[in-house]
Amino acid sequence: MATDTLEPPPETCGTDSAKRRQILEGARRIFLSAGFDGASMGEIAKAARVSKGTLYVYFDSKEALFEALTLEEKAGLAEALFRLDESDPDVRSAMRRLGISFLEAMLRPDHISSIRMVIGATDKFPRFGRAFYEAGPQTGARRLQAYLDAQVAAGRLRIDDTRTAAEQFLSLCSTNLFRRAIFGVGPKPEADDIAREIEAALTVFFAAYGTA
Repeated sequence: MATDTLEPPPETCGTDSAKRRQILEGARRIFLSAGFDGASMGEIAKAARVSKGTLYVYFDSKEALFEALTLEEKAGLAEALFRLDESDPDVRSAMRRLGISFLEAMLRPDHISSIRMVIGATDKFPRFGRAFYEAGPQTGARRLQAYLDAQVAAGRLRIDDTRTAAEQFLSLCSTNLFRRAIFGVGPKPEADDIAREIEAALTVFFAAYGTA
């Protein structure tokens, strides 16, 4: 496979190089519009405004590029959303803010498209689904679990299994509105719809694990 010499290899540029991000952004547009099977490295190179040789310097296959894209997007989302102040005594308010931000992110059209894209590719490449889950939902649940552990230690919550409780809360936040969105059912949720969904989730969660 021929490569050009316009760009140094990724290990020289660093994994966060501007060129690598440029390639990933081009790949995201092509994968979202054509799906995994319909996308080609040539189309991705064109969308990223790089030569095909340069593309292969950074990613040696379409599979490697797809996996890197899904991993980085989900890991970045989990990192941005799950920042909780363990010292804040108002646990309900902290979890309300998390729930609203989490559901808003889940309902973004580009996120919905990404999930559909990964699901569509998972039958052929099961590792894509595992990687997507581990980088996103699993990382988010792990971060929330650490926050819940701190609240239990502080006497603000009563939870025997914080891992399960973290997953339950995230599931409660994303059950109804997200399920409709993923199937394209109903109008786009408004802010009031999201707020009601999160309040319902909080009511169930604190009924099970609150100290009052």
